[in-house]
Amino acid sequence: MRKTRAPQTFFTRCCIAGGGPAGMMLGFLLARAGIDVIVLEKHADFFRDFRGDTIHPSTLELMHELGLLGRFLKLPHQEVLAVSGIIGETPVTLADFTHLPTHCKFLAFMPQWDFLNFLAREGKRYSGFRLMMRAEATDLVRSGDVVAGVRVKTPKGEIEIRAPLVVAADGRHSVLRARAKLQVDDFGAPMDVLWLRLSRKRNDPHQVLGRIAAGRLFVMLDRGDYWQCAFVIAKGSIDKLRAKGLKALRAEIVRVEPRLRDRVKEIRTWDDAKLLTVAVARLRQWFLPGLLCIGDAAHAMSPVGGVGINLAVQDAVAAANLLWQTLSTGVPSVDELRAVQKRRMLATRVIQRMQVFIQNRIIRGVLASTATPRAPWIIRMVNRYPILRRLPARLIGVGVRPEHIATPEAAPVAKRKSGRRRL
Repeated sequence: MRKTRAPQTFFTRCCIAGGGPAGMMLGFLLARAGIDVIVLEKHADFFRDFRGDTIHPSTLELMHELGLLGRFLKLPHQEVLAVSGIIGETPVTLADFTHLPTHCKFLAFMPQWDFLNFLAREGKRYSGFRLMMRAEATDLVRSGDVVAGVRVKTPKGEIEIRAPLVVAADGRHSVLRARAKLQVDDFGAPMDVLWLRLSRKRNDPHQVLGRIAAGRLFVMLDRGDYWQCAFVIAKGSIDKLRAKGLKALRAEIVRVEPRLRDRVKEIRTWDDAKLLTVAVARLRQWFLPGLLCIGDAAHAMSPVGGVGINLAVQDAVAAANLLWQTLSTGVPSVDELRAVQKRRMLATRVIQRMQVFIQNRIIRGVLASTATPRAPWIIRMVNRYPILRRLPARLIGVGVRPEHIATPEAAPVAKRKSGRRRL
């Protein structure tokens, strides 16, 4: 019988599965601190439409602390000073970011692929940074009860990467989390979202514009030459909507936002309406010996507030701050991994509770209603007294327990040669 060839084995100090915001930021920060790290991204590039694109002031502040803000803001982006919308026929302003205690007092809308490519370029300035594209983590490698590495599918066959720490940053459908059999608490969501792209005209408003009408909620995000639109639907209603046909979908959009009447024909097929299945969920325990989950792999967030990217980045900063010294020479203990979860759990719980409250108390009622909606009293108060708009701006823009860069910078150097088997 022909023997099965054993996969090649490579070694690093930290192997990160997932090239999203959490994985790329953690990989960059560890490499910047002089630690060998491999980041695995299963796709050939970062170009994915309708991924989270909202960069909050808290993330921009981290860029300032890293000395990267100037270069970062040269990337294409739109700046939003306030969040506004229309409920029924009443215009409302819900958050004003101009008073935040940050260098950037605005939300930045930037394609996520630009954000990730930026982190990749900055990471490659350091000798320890390795980014593997088309490399999918498929399973954990164990040594007794300890996670010792990952198995990886690549175009050239399966390989094995051994590391003192494996980080699962592979999203809400995390393969490594499933392999670790970590328990997830699902808090439910009453809606799903259809993401659409419609052209933008010069005389269109610049601000984030959400409109709530009878039975519908529609959000338009300014992306320069087009609108990225979120058409919110009741959970599990996509088949019923598709059965009515595209003509009915276009008519519903026009009913909510009449100014788009001349643009809805740009939705030519159902492929132009990407379904996001909304979930709010959280791991009870984010770690095992040798394994840590961060970002969506640890906590799936609702699109409410656009906080997903920013919480993931904050997770990465906290993990780097707490683990870099141990990772430079040793193996992080279970207590050190637990400290990362403890550090990030308060912010995760507060934001998820806020999202669940808004979903259940506002969005659920809107989707079930046939009457013209009226703004809840708390929104009317925020709209009436401008100073109150600073509170939601602080919660959204800065968040709970914001992180700050505490890792050092190793001088960027040319890629060094090594006798160890490297990628």
